[in-house]
Amino acid sequence: MSTILIVDDDPTARETLVAMLEGESYDLQLAKDGFQALQMLARLQPDLILLDIMMPGMDGFEVCRRIRSTPQLAEVPIIVLTALDDRDSLLRAIESGADDFLTKPADRRELMARVRTIIRLNRYQTLLEQRENIRLMAERVVAAQEEERQRISRELHDDLGQALTTHLLGLRNLQEDLSLPAEVLFERLQALYDQSYEISVKVRRLARDLRPPVLDALGLKVAMQTYCTEFTRRTHLPVIFEADAALPQLADTYNITLYRALQEALTNVVKHAQASQVWVELSVEDETVNLTVQDNGIGFSEERSDSNGIGLAGLRERITVAGGILSIDSTPRRGTVLSVRFPLSRDKP
Repeated sequence: MSTILIVDDDPTARETLVAMLEGESYDLQLAKDGFQALQMLARLQPDLILLDIMMPGMDGFEVCRRIRSTPQLAEVPIIVLTALDDRDSLLRAIESGADDFLTKPADRRELMARVRTIIRLNRYQTLLEQRENIRLMAERVVAAQEEERQRISRELHDDLGQALTTHLLGLRNLQEDLSLPAEVLFERLQALYDQSYEISVKVRRLARDLRPPVLDALGLKVAMQTYCTEFTRRTHLPVIFEADAALPQLADTYNITLYRALQEALTNVVKHAQASQVWVELSVEDETVNLTVQDNGIGFSEERSDSNGIGLAGLRERITVAGGILSIDSTPRRGTVLSVRFPLSRDKP
């Protein structure tokens, strides 16, 4: 259902517009002046605004300019309805950002035709933008997957491959010289054993990075606690982890996305934040599961939030694809708070 905001200081004019539109399955919202309209628009995203011009306190021209200066409302269609019918008023309305202009009293058939046309065009434009956003997101997800495959390929070839080659050469050399003294033979076998152990550790690490076994075996809370403990051990950066005891069972998509979000958030902290403490909280509130990662580091300005660190844009897309919301609140020298939210109502374990 399309939402239409009617802004007019005249109760009779508002009632007339409602009578014209109420049989068309629109959600009609009413504002008695420009101030009330702007207050409603702070929480409302209408598909169309029908705006009177001659209003006390703040006329329609000013309301229109303020709407157009608000990023989240800048593209909302506006039809100006006014008793003014001179050319200057028409030009002024267009310069203020109006999309169309109707003179009062409006003809019902003409009003309905223009409302339907603008809403249809607005829906079409929104659909095109959504499709383009989905296409771009899909391209970036594929690119991220390909980068991950390349990383795994490099580790298999350069790290594990070379280690196995060295190991095989050591076995062949030992095989060709079985007459070695027992003491030397023992030392070489011990060296080969040590190499085998290192290779097994690398294989386990690679498998853990691909899919942490503890996530499947013990659940999200234990997996996150284990990761935070291991992260502190490796980086010497204290991480305090807290989780709700009442955390419900989540869908696998939520589990792995929240776990990856924690990994990338902590990686960014240790690389860029210069923090001395990190707090991680996993909680449930208002039918929403929330992950919060907060540090006391140097922070960054809002303008750098999409380029700071590694993968914030990619992380945002990954969370969006899974049905969640990522928000970042950071101020220079005051630390950063990264929050991930998933609605439990959409969670289907």
